[in-house]
Amino acid sequence: MKTHSTKPSEVTREWWLIDADGVVLGRLAAEIAKILRGKNKPYFAPHLDTGDHVVVINASKVILTGNKLLQKQYYRHSGYPGGLKSVPYSKLMATRPEMAIEKAVKGMLPRNRLGNAMLKKLKVYAGPEHAQAAQNPKSLDVKPVAAPRNTKQAHTIEEVMGA
Repeated sequence: MKTHSTKPSEVTREWWLIDADGVVLGRLAAEIAKILRGKNKPYFAPHLDTGDHVVVINASKVILTGNKLLQKQYYRHSGYPGGLKSVPYSKLMATRPEMAIEKAVKGMLPRNRLGNAMLKKLKVYAGPEHAQAAQNPKSLDVKPVAAPRNTKQAHTIEEVMGA
């Protein structure tokens, strides 16, 4: 019996809708990366893009555990000497919460053209509305945090900004 090798023509893509309300950022990103890579499918192949499309809503309501919201920094570099810029996650979550999820997922995907193609299938929205209603995405339930062990350890942007 020969070993089956998945061909690109055999890949079927679905659309998934994930609500990020009350979900820890890292756990959410791991679940999204698994779907984008196609590791949840029986015909997964590491050299092919077998993953599905993912739509994430309520990105502004994601939770960061510990003091990450206060201490973690988002870094970028312009390429010029002295061009290192840093933004605290509290400001990033207040202005562009979609970017925090995209950055977390990007770090869990391959660093090549295949990973870039997988990342293009991710759509993240800060609020509950999204523009992919025509694709009829299936709802995927990612378990939110019921109650943190120490309530001072889980922070949402509303708690930090005092809203």
